[in-house]
Amino acid sequence: MDKTNILLLGAGGREHALLKKLSESPRAGKLYVAPGNGGMLQLAQSAPVNPDSPTDVADWSAANGIGLVVIGPEAPLVAGVADAVRAKGIPCFGPNANAARMEGSKEFAKQVMARANVPTAAYKSFTDRAACEAYVRELDGPCVVKADGLAAGKGVIVAQTTQEALDGVAQCFEGAFGDAGSMVVVEEMLEGPECSLLALTDGKTVVPLATSQDHKRAYDGDKGPNTGGMGVYSPVPAVSDEELSTMTQVMERVVAQLAADGITYSGCLYGGFMLTKDGPKVLEFNARFGDPETQVVLPRMHADLVDVFLRCDAGNLNANVIQWDDDWAVSVVLASAGYPGSYESGKRITGIEKASAMPGITVYHAGTKADEAGVIHTAGGRVLAVTAVAPTFAEARERAYAACDCIDFEGKQYRTDIGARAL
Repeated sequence: MDKTNILLLGAGGREHALLKKLSESPRAGKLYVAPGNGGMLQLAQSAPVNPDSPTDVADWSAANGIGLVVIGPEAPLVAGVADAVRAKGIPCFGPNANAARMEGSKEFAKQVMARANVPTAAYKSFTDRAACEAYVRELDGPCVVKADGLAAGKGVIVAQTTQEALDGVAQCFEGAFGDAGSMVVVEEMLEGPECSLLALTDGKTVVPLATSQDHKRAYDGDKGPNTGGMGVYSPVPAVSDEELSTMTQVMERVVAQLAADGITYSGCLYGGFMLTKDGPKVLEFNARFGDPETQVVLPRMHADLVDVFLRCDAGNLNANVIQWDDDWAVSVVLASAGYPGSYESGKRITGIEKASAMPGITVYHAGTKADEAGVIHTAGGRVLAVTAVAPTFAEARERAYAACDCIDFEGKQYRTDIGARAL
């Protein structure tokens, strides 16, 4: 069997989970990461490329015999890295820039959803602050304020009051989310539990993956500010077969609509859904695997990920290449004190090996860095994702928290209620 050399872009828990799954493929050749993290660099070599630079990634890949580029985060996708890689004739997993606008612009995604007749929250978008504030006052109640562009999962303000919404509008227009906030989308507030559905697609065939449910708020009881995600479990017991079918059809309609618009969407399409009393409605789309959803979806998946990703690029994906086990997965994020606000880095981490030796446990690195002696230190807000797989939901939760207790670093913070409500 021919081996495929792989370059994976990114440095988070999602990328560590992707790298681990790719490394298990019999087709995996040399593995490179840019920039990687303390855990990823135990499995792969560091590639000296800027992951957000299309020419840098494409030129280095061509010069180093790369047979597959896998793009983890959203910024390189929106920057057009996939376009540049494919232009060199190198297979790539991740949508081109025109398709990545499904995440890069909330306004663009809403327009696609309207044409595809996809159920979503009513909205208006604004580039004028005064007009935006006037609309928020007119709504006079709960709403959701979103920066239109990429804001690393933080540009969404779920406002219960008019004042909270006005504060959110001010954050966007005053530059709290950089250029992402130059256009602001204001949506109606949807009610119900949330569910993430990731799907792989080659632009024609859509293969849904297992459902998962993220916990966005920083503190127990869904209190505190929104984060990139503090923990997650899969599958989601509250999702009925009918709801799953509806969500899958939504994903299929969006990919078909993009194709009708002349855009081939190849890669992972992430649908964030609210399970309302009127059925599932779309909260947002992302153009890549979710983080931390990937850390519970991939451990339950049986597939040769190199083969699957090459099929997505080549346009010959089919559902039979992926199977699932019946186990449950729960992942708890260990974060630095102060996250999602300001935090200190460089704290020594102990206990990762002990936790990893426990049955059913995988510790995915996110914000970590190894020093010259190979000692792992904190280097980000979300530091580790501790994932447990077990035959029952209760056992998976128990294992995950037992493993979290083994790991220590100064300022370690985490939620103690991941999956508790669903259980």
